[in-house]
Order: sequence, then C-alpha cells, then structure tokens
Amino acid sequence: MSALTEYIDAWVANDVDRIAAAVAEDCVIVECYGPVYRGRDWVRRWAREWFAAGGIVHRWKITDHFVIADREAAQWFFECTWDGTRSAFEGATIARSANGGIVELREYQTTAPLYDWHGTWR
Repeated sequence: MSALTEYIDAWVANDVDRIAAAVAEDCVIVECYGPVYRGRDWVRRWAREWFAAGGIVHRWKITDHFVIADREAAQWFFECTWDGTRSAFEGATIARSANGGIVELREYQTTAPLYDWHGTWR
C-alpha cells in the first residue's frame, strides 16, 4: 500500500490515528477548497474535529493511480456528508512522500458536472 492509498483508506475508515500516521511530522496538506494544514498535529486536530462535527466519508474510490519514485498522483470519486448535506465530486491528488509518510499533498476537485462538448462556443 502506498502512502496516499493508506491516507485515503484511513479517512474512509474514520480513523484519526491512521490519518495522522500516514503523514510526515512536517507535512503540508492543501485541500481542494483552500484550507492548508501544516504538520501532523494540525492534520490530527482537523480530522478529529471533522469527524466529531458529524463528517462522514461514505466513499473515496481511486479510479486511476500511479507512483513514480517519491511522487504519487491519483484520480478519484469522493462522497461525504458534511453539515447534514451529502455530496459527491470527482477530483485528483498529487502527493510527495518520504520515509513512508506524506510530506506534501494537494487536492483538486471538479466544480461542475462533466459533459461532452459538441460544437461551437457561444
């Protein structure tokens, strides 16, 4: 299992300690909507508070994934409940790892439904 897949699986398992263990002590995690978490302690606090507030990860399914040396990239489908609202979107993550833990991670998400383009711009 790679550092990124362990991190994702830990979120699905609702396991704060596994989430924290998947990142390096001095990690930087950038979420797709803006927040930046610096360091394992902040990642642990974020995960603990997110779950305590009722956050639920229903599914985080990797649809494509590759690892080259210390870099990983994955495309995925994510579904969660936050603040009583269930939502889902597609996205991607780029991560760098060292010594088995994520050092840097940056997420991106789609912001509109995907569609096939069929012609001229208007």
